[in-house]
Amino acid sequence: MTTEPTAAAGGAEAVGTIGTVTVVRFRASEIAEAVDGVLHGDDTGVDGASIDSRTLSPGQLFVPVVGVRDGHDFLVSAVTAGAGAVLSARGPVDGVATVVVDDAEAALVRLGHHARGRLPERVVGITGSVGKTSTKDLCAVALATRFRVSASQKSFNNELGVPLTLTNAADDTEVTVLEMGARGRGHIAALCAVGRPTIAVVTAVELVHAELMGDLDGIALTKGELPESLPPDGVAVLNAAYERVAAMAARTTARVVRYGTADSDVRATGVVVDDELRARFRLETEWGAADVRLGVRGAHQVDNALAAAAVALVCGVPVDDVAAGLAVGELSPWRMDLGTATSGARILNDAYNASPASVAAALQSLVSLRVSRFHAVLGPMAELGDEGPAEHRRIAALAQSLGVAVVAFRTDEYGLPPVADVDEALAALGPLDRGDAVLVKGSRVAGLELLAEVLLS
Repeated sequence: MTTEPTAAAGGAEAVGTIGTVTVVRFRASEIAEAVDGVLHGDDTGVDGASIDSRTLSPGQLFVPVVGVRDGHDFLVSAVTAGAGAVLSARGPVDGVATVVVDDAEAALVRLGHHARGRLPERVVGITGSVGKTSTKDLCAVALATRFRVSASQKSFNNELGVPLTLTNAADDTEVTVLEMGARGRGHIAALCAVGRPTIAVVTAVELVHAELMGDLDGIALTKGELPESLPPDGVAVLNAAYERVAAMAARTTARVVRYGTADSDVRATGVVVDDELRARFRLETEWGAADVRLGVRGAHQVDNALAAAAVALVCGVPVDDVAAGLAVGELSPWRMDLGTATSGARILNDAYNASPASVAAALQSLVSLRVSRFHAVLGPMAELGDEGPAEHRRIAALAQSLGVAVVAFRTDEYGLPPVADVDEALAALGPLDRGDAVLVKGSRVAGLELLAEVLLS
């Protein structure tokens, strides 16, 4: 079986339909002009874009990117799937409107920049070492109580994901929420040049992607490119619990709203976590106060909820509506998903990614469950650079102090003999029952969501 090119952005869902009436977002000629391409074929209507022919919706523009495979190999598949038009660096494609360009990925960036110009000025950019996807999800639900919102799908946060989100935003969008990731200096600045955010959120500066961005100061320099990009009438929402994030106030002329500490502009008091790992607290702000019960799991989600609340309040959402939105919020897949196996064991699937801070938070959540035995299957924490071995050992020591039995998955850096695959992990865990809870967590390279699926099945 052939596979599509792999890219972190994935293929965003088509948006831009109202009821059963399709909204034609772009003409093929408009796309050609925006990306400096040449149109061959009819000037058809196009509704958004996709980089994956397998998930492309009829009427979308297919953008062939180069990953594991060259997306041009799937142009015919995209036409069969009903693409409204295609970009191509290989010349015209039979049977479909084709915009011929020199570089399809660069053309997608230009199209995203063009699409941003058609959107209202309320555009939220979110970055940080940890918590940005969860914060994005919570921002979307808090804002959606009063506005029509378009937000990044899953973790589509790179040079492909951001322009896809902008291109796929519905024409009636009132607020756009963009997650922005980085793997090096200048990456976020480049995304800001496309998305042009007017509200910026920085969640944290932790040791993530240190192999590429250097130490914590280097990471802070990179993340700070987001508030630095804001216009003077923008708003920077900063997590004051992190010294390096709080210091980013000096890098912007925009208004600064702080959260995360007891004296912040947006804060939580009386935090209590229930048996399902959902937090309750009193939200206190200059806009008013409200009681909140989060729909998402983990005490560490309180800070993410505060960031989302700050964004919504700045945009004019009443505080009671913010609380109502946060109560029904859900996270993207494989983030703090708590389930129960047929054996009765609790399975905490937080397998999407892993950093020292996120693993520590997940371990703390695990041991708050009301069971008698705690296990954690931990994959590698990737891209930590020279600090990697020490950080893995620190996490192993934390787990031991919390009474968590660790199964190391495909890495020996925890100081334990590793297992090589899902079957070996199951054998190492042994029989489980209602007295057990298992955390499954690792960087994407580990693919530990497969283990979580097996445990739950």
